[in-house]
Amino acid sequence: MDRETSSLDVEKSVANIGSRADENTDAMDLSPPILTTAGRVTKLNNKIESLAGLEARGITRVLPEERHARSLAGYIQMALLWFSANLTANNLAVGLLGPLVFELGFVDSSLCAVFGSFVGCLVTAYMGIWGARSGNRTMIVARYFMGYWPSKIACFLNIVIMVGYGTIDCIIGGQILSAVSGGSMSIVVGIIIVTLVSWTVAVFGLAVFHVYERWAWLPQLMVLFILVGAAGPNFDPSIKSTGNSASINANRLSFFSLSLSVPASWAAASSDYYVYYPESTKTWKVFLMTLLGLALSFSFVNLLGVGLASGIATTPAWSTAYDTSSGALILAGFGGLEGFGKFCGVIVALGVIANNIPGTYSAALGFQVLGRYGKVIPRYVWVCVVVAIYFICAIAGRDNLFDIFENFLALMGYWVTIFVSIVLEEHLIFRRSVGFDWTAWEDRKRLPMGIAALVAFLVGWAGAVVGMYQQWYVGPLAKMVGDAGSDLGIWIGCGFALIVFPPLRILELKKVGR
Repeated sequence: MDRETSSLDVEKSVANIGSRADENTDAMDLSPPILTTAGRVTKLNNKIESLAGLEARGITRVLPEERHARSLAGYIQMALLWFSANLTANNLAVGLLGPLVFELGFVDSSLCAVFGSFVGCLVTAYMGIWGARSGNRTMIVARYFMGYWPSKIACFLNIVIMVGYGTIDCIIGGQILSAVSGGSMSIVVGIIIVTLVSWTVAVFGLAVFHVYERWAWLPQLMVLFILVGAAGPNFDPSIKSTGNSASINANRLSFFSLSLSVPASWAAASSDYYVYYPESTKTWKVFLMTLLGLALSFSFVNLLGVGLASGIATTPAWSTAYDTSSGALILAGFGGLEGFGKFCGVIVALGVIANNIPGTYSAALGFQVLGRYGKVIPRYVWVCVVVAIYFICAIAGRDNLFDIFENFLALMGYWVTIFVSIVLEEHLIFRRSVGFDWTAWEDRKRLPMGIAALVAFLVGWAGAVVGMYQQWYVGPLAKMVGDAGSDLGIWIGCGFALIVFPPLRILELKKVGR
């Protein structure tokens, strides 16, 4: 039965959790009190983890008795988390790609962006149901579907996704801040500002992270509505898709797939933020609230991006701004508001931090999942490593944002959808009546071998390769669609995996038994 809570906090106070980061650190209590280098490091780590608000826990399973009570506020927080994290400029920039890169009209771009992102939201909402059920992080849950060792491939790829999005967020934020300053502040300085704020929140963990996301959507929503009012009159819904019928259909499919890839990329992390919810949390409510937050935010910002792109041809100031950067284009949308418009631009720029924080948090956990050596390094240290990596990448790639968007996002969408296809079949076909032993999260002998999942994953990747369409490679099947080709990677990859996995899994269960 539900119990009322006096706070909207969805995370248990880290003070109640204590400073136990992982189970194997208990051996520290047996060490003699000798002032060695290791002893000094341990003492420093304990002092850092004792800071108020810092989450000391790493990837260790959250036991049922350590979780907070179920509440209406907790369910609302699920939606707010995803709404805040994705009501941001980086997702708005995805909408720009429909008219500007794929040469689609206003209607085609809008439909592909909305429905494509909705399918991706379904993928992430489904993967979010496992956090409260298991008390385990998403890449720990992956061990139950892909096996202990094969799941590390998915974990590594998830780190790449989160670092990639961190890079994009920093570049977008830096571009807007630079545009606000009239070019007197370089993009690099803007990147530094976004990076530092992201690091500050992510290093403290879920308690601070959830508080931030609870309110971050409010200023973003306000300034984006202002952007609609200021830029809306220059939107051009009359623009049409260019090319013959075959080319237009190919571009529709490519942009639909790209729009799907963006929200779907959260799937490999979505359970990370629900591990403190009780086991009694309703699965359908988790799915619905996650889907609600994702779908509303992505639909709104994608449509806004399509609108801005549609007005470039007829608005000289926007065309000039776009030649500078996509961030400058977003700021140009506030044209006519003068100083207040620049203030709104700063709010939009800082909004990408809400998108950056959860990715940074999950990437840090991913390093711990990769192996026992990574596990013993505290989560907050890995946060610092992740931030340093995407800061360097953002500095290096700040002039190639659209290339990163067009190639990186679609490429990452391939593996996520293949992975979720395997999870879905294992769940609905092989585990529906058997269930899971969530206490076996670190016991290799009780987890699946993962041979069937690994083979299906690799076969799915082979399908993605022959169907992918990227600037640096076009698969043979992709070339067959339209005049210039289309991106079929997600669909062929998922199809191959869905076909191959069930018979292989049946054989694996027959021969191995788990």
